[in-house]
Amino acid sequence: MLLAGDKITAAIPPIFADYATISDPSDRDARSQQVDLILRRLEQSSAAQPWWLGYLDTGADDVVFPDAPRTTLYSGWEYVLVLAGPDQAATWRRGTTSWRGPGPDMVFPTDRSWLLSWLWDDDWRCLGGPRDLIDAFVDEPELDVRRVQPGQDATPPGHVAN
Repeated sequence: MLLAGDKITAAIPPIFADYATISDPSDRDARSQQVDLILRRLEQSSAAQPWWLGYLDTGADDVVFPDAPRTTLYSGWEYVLVLAGPDQAATWRRGTTSWRGPGPDMVFPTDRSWLLSWLWDDDWRCLGGPRDLIDAFVDEPELDVRRVQPGQDATPPGHVAN
């Protein structure tokens, strides 16, 4: 039996045509390069529009704007949501000391055509969006991407859901 947290819909609402997980490399430098590649790929797949950047308040990680109001999502987790863009997504949190590395914990464009989410205790990211976006990620040789169905366990092989 799958727990609700094991499904892709624990991180991505069941409104998209397709879903995938993107495994994070264990090396910090490789993780930073991966974030840059993911954000570039998302920018290439998006019309010119602002993005919402979400920073999860874990108590340990930088939320970028510490005095900003929080929005509660998922299972009561508090995020700082900021309307910005790809450049800010790539540069804010760049000097972080967190094991998670740089980049926002959640990103989606204003048209809500896709959503990238990184739950605080996972070492992979979840992506939902149109089929052509997921195809582009699956076909990216520098990323470890696995297509996932909404009712399927989203935990990538070799990883442990926390």
